[in-house]
Amino acid sequence: MLPSEPTTTGLSFKVEDWAALPDEVRGELVNGSVEEEEVPDFVHEVVVIWFASMLRAWIAPRGGLVGGSEVKFGLGPKTGRKPDVSMYLPGSPKPPRRGPVRVPPDLMIEVISPSPRDVRRDRIAKANEYAAFGVKHYWLVDPDARTLECFTLGEGGNYVRVFAASSGQVEVPGFEGLVLELDELWAETERLGAE
Repeated sequence: MLPSEPTTTGLSFKVEDWAALPDEVRGELVNGSVEEEEVPDFVHEVVVIWFASMLRAWIAPRGGLVGGSEVKFGLGPKTGRKPDVSMYLPGSPKPPRRGPVRVPPDLMIEVISPSPRDVRRDRIAKANEYAAFGVKHYWLVDPDARTLECFTLGEGGNYVRVFAASSGQVEVPGFEGLVLELDELWAETERLGAE
C-alpha cells in the first residue's frame, strides 16, 4: 500500500459508503468489509473487452446497455460486487446514472482468474450472491481452460447450467441472434507474449 493510499482495514461499510470511496480504494464489499479483488492480468482484460465489445455490438441497436468492470452493484445492505461485464436487455429496468446499482442486470459475466481463491469466489460466492440479487443469467469464462459456461436462474432461485462450449461459433440460449466466435477469442489471447 502506498503511504498516501486510504486504508479500510477494520472498518465496516454500507453499500453507499463503499460506492463513495475514492478510486484508489479497490475492492468489493463483503459483509461490510472491503475485500481485496483479483488483480487482473492482460489475458483477463482481453477477454473482458472482447465480451463487452461483442455484447455491445449486439444489444446497443436493440436498446440495451452493457456495463464494464468498475460498476458497483449493491447486492445487499453490506454487500457490493463489481462483475467483469454486465448487461441490461431492452425493456428491463435500467440502472441509475450514478451511485451503487441496485437494479439487477439481466446478465453478469465473470472471467475466472487462475488463483484458487478467485475460482472459488466466482464459482460459489458470486454465483450465490448474484442469484439472490435476481440476475437472470450468469456466465463464467475460464481463459486457461478455454471454456464458456452459461447459467440461467432456475425456479428454486439457483443457477442451472444451460450451455457450455470451448470452441466454434456458438449461440447462447436466451440471447437470440447473439453469435460468439470462441476460436476468435482464444486466438486473440494467443497474440499476447510469453508468460
